[in-house]
Amino acid sequence: MRPDVTVDCGWGRLLFAQTFADPKVLAEALREEGPDQRDIACYVNDPHVLIAQAPLELFLDPSHMFRLDLGAYEPSDRDNRAVHVRRLSDAQDIEAISRIYSARHMVSARPDFYERHRDDDTLVHLVAQDVRTHEIVGVVTGVDHVLAFDDTEKGSSLWCLAVDPQSRHPGVGEMLVRSLAELFKERGAAFMDLSVMHDNELAIGLYEKLGFERRYTFSIKRRNYINERLFVGEPGVDGLNPYAKIIVDEARRRGIGVEVTDAEGGFFRLTHGGRSLVCRESLSELTTGIAMSICDDKAVTRRAVAKAGVVAPDQIEAGDREALEAFLEKHGAVVVKPARGEQGRGITVGLDTIEDLEAAIEDAKAFCDRVVVEQMVEGEDLRIIVIDFKLVAAAIRRPAHVIGDGKTTIRELIEKQSKRRQAATGGESSIPMDGQTEKCVAKAGYAMDDVAPENKVIMVRKTANLHTGGTIHDVTGEVHPALVEAAVKCARAIDIPVCGIDFMVTSPRGPDYAFIECNERPGLANHEPQPTAERFIDLLFPLSMPAAVRRVGLG
Repeated sequence: MRPDVTVDCGWGRLLFAQTFADPKVLAEALREEGPDQRDIACYVNDPHVLIAQAPLELFLDPSHMFRLDLGAYEPSDRDNRAVHVRRLSDAQDIEAISRIYSARHMVSARPDFYERHRDDDTLVHLVAQDVRTHEIVGVVTGVDHVLAFDDTEKGSSLWCLAVDPQSRHPGVGEMLVRSLAELFKERGAAFMDLSVMHDNELAIGLYEKLGFERRYTFSIKRRNYINERLFVGEPGVDGLNPYAKIIVDEARRRGIGVEVTDAEGGFFRLTHGGRSLVCRESLSELTTGIAMSICDDKAVTRRAVAKAGVVAPDQIEAGDREALEAFLEKHGAVVVKPARGEQGRGITVGLDTIEDLEAAIEDAKAFCDRVVVEQMVEGEDLRIIVIDFKLVAAAIRRPAHVIGDGKTTIRELIEKQSKRRQAATGGESSIPMDGQTEKCVAKAGYAMDDVAPENKVIMVRKTANLHTGGTIHDVTGEVHPALVEAAVKCARAIDIPVCGIDFMVTSPRGPDYAFIECNERPGLANHEPQPTAERFIDLLFPLSMPAAVRRVGLG
């Protein structure tokens, strides 16, 4: 074997410990880790000896190594025609990889790294592509140990498996693992190893199902801000949801004091430079009670923004049957909403008969005794995050849907998709198995226990709310200036410093829109990798920004 081998993976280097005869040399190599990188010394059999070389800088990574015997490995007989796995090929692939890594809180490589290593046989980059939409929905990196360091054991390894959290296809991760294993088997590799965090039960379950077995070897890393939680823990953040945690993490990164006062409710206090503010996720003391009251009542919200010149759909309060019939006749289809409420509870979309309208009103009254009926506007659901009256993020939200495989019932497809959404959002998103879901499926021409045809897309919810299984797709870089202007108008009309403005649009790239509602506590974590938490902390603690940034802002 070649001695002292490191392999640059873009996000950091792999240091193959079996090629280092001297632990001092390996320790020194780890200490040369570059900025914003994540080096890993793998296959360390005597971790205590290596850590002893630099005990204040190195730590034992809490991950397990698993090995797949490629000689005994049998390819799957299942054919997934919805997703195609192939080698990385162009700039769009590279951009998609960075997007997926960011969504999964992983370190991204520089784009030029992939350009330079695209045809490198030592490093293998595979992407999973949606056959219908051509979107990249997953990525995996592999290392050929024979090419890397003349491995006499003929090994290979898998690194950085990541699936887009918005992917609607099941089994993408398994397809990538299998594709990489089959590629290395064709090359004559004897095994494929991978490293996985000790508490990632879902991933470990998948690997064991595929035939991987635990190997008792270790990985060592250098302490840095990227992996800080692995060696200092996360004191006081247990139980925080992703929407609170993203803000707490950014505050701690800047040295702002954090006191979690109610983890379950998402409450915490931030203290810096003599200033102390209590927040509940993205709602802070800077949002006044008046602004809260306006956002809390959908009828009041609509009147406030309409007075500011924002386009808003026609709306009436539920009550008189004749008025409801006239409103329905005028608009053809309507939406029913509780006057107060959040997370899409009690909302019914696309009602076109008085009987369905009255039934939806009764359902909505379970959440609020006042109900509004609104003109239905066709289009896509656009959420714009406005902080300090400036655009920070924009995303199209799409309702939950499933894709048939010709084998599985729609009920089972929904259950599987719901589990994937829960896993991708820390339990914040799931598809309710309720009457609205059944009605959506029925409108598509199916019963819940029918088997949908292969590749048939079936909408299972009408609203795009993330809490009911919807997905979110970033459009910040392409949103039309007229939409940004209208969103800022809404925020100023309500006089609210942080909000999520919801529009129905024909396209995020066009000027046409209709105001739907304003959320006073938008989920900032839903818009990564846009810097929502950074801009929120900038608003609360301007002096925590770097001096150079403050000077640019003042200039």
